[in-house]
Amino acid sequence: MSERPPGLLVLVIGPSGVGKDTLITGARHALDADKRFSFVRRLVTRPTDIDLEDHLSIEPEEFFRARTDGRLALDWEAHGLNYALPISVDTDLALGRIVVANVSRHVVGKAIAKYPACRVVMITAEISLRAHRLSQRGRENRDQITARLAREGASLPEGVSPIVIDNSSSVGIGVTAFVMSLRALAEE
Repeated sequence: MSERPPGLLVLVIGPSGVGKDTLITGARHALDADKRFSFVRRLVTRPTDIDLEDHLSIEPEEFFRARTDGRLALDWEAHGLNYALPISVDTDLALGRIVVANVSRHVVGKAIAKYPACRVVMITAEISLRAHRLSQRGRENRDQITARLAREGASLPEGVSPIVIDNSSSVGIGVTAFVMSLRALAEE
């Protein structure tokens, strides 16, 4: 009996407003019948707003209990909130699946240390488009959006060469590019 190959964790990163959740949702629908792929929803200590960000809300107390109890695969802090990937990531990887997750670039090093079978997909978009998308969210005022756009993201760990997808065009073009990248990773 041959041993099933290990899975692959695909870390989707990019600054706010590039459309990570939109591309992930589109790819989830496009690859729904392909059981090689698993799309994991983040746990976030913020209320769920399905129109703005695809995540599962978790109360801070429950988050810290889950972390203490080992029920989180990976966790990090960003923008005053706590984020995590559920422990189901480990099961999917053990089953040889390609697990796609939206994460902060700050956690890439930690993720690669824990899951050596990792690839990074960086989503980008023109800054004017990002500004428009962020204003549409309605979470931040104009000054906060300007400050967010001015911040440089953390650099990636040495040796990490991400797959870069520019999501400045239509949603369809962005989703197609993302799906093609995921399928290429499945064939590596």
